[in-house]
Amino acid sequence: QVQLVESGGGLVQAGGSLRLSCAASGRAVSLYVMGWFRQAPGKEREFVVAMRGSETRTYADSVKGRFIISRDLNKNTVYLQMNSLKPEDTAVYYCAADRWGAIKVDASSYDYWGQGTQVTVSS
Repeated sequence: QVQLVESGGGLVQAGGSLRLSCAASGRAVSLYVMGWFRQAPGKEREFVVAMRGSETRTYADSVKGRFIISRDLNKNTVYLQMNSLKPEDTAVYYCAADRWGAIKVDASSYDYWGQGTQVTVSS
C-alpha cells in the first residue's frame, strides 16, 4: 500500500499562490490515480483535481484555470500549484490515491489518504 504525506499549506492573501506537496512512500504514485480533495468547516469533502498517468487530468470547475496538478516520479511526489487563490479556497486539503481505473470525483472511491494540510486565504 502507499502512504501519503501532504505539506505546503499555510496562510496567504487573496490573489496569492501556494504549492502543496504530497509525498508518497511504499509504492509508486504512477500506479495510482492521484487526487486532491478539500474540506471546509461544516462542509463535505469535495473533489479538486485528479490525474491518471502523465496526461489525463480532471479539474473541478471551481479551480479550473487556477490550479495545476503535476507529479515528479523521481521524488514520488504529487504537487498542487494553486494560483489566484480566493477566500473560498480555504479548507483542509487532502491527497488521495485510487488503485483502480478511471478518474473519479467521489471521495469514497479513493483507497488511501494523507492527513491533510490547512490552506487559509485571507481577503
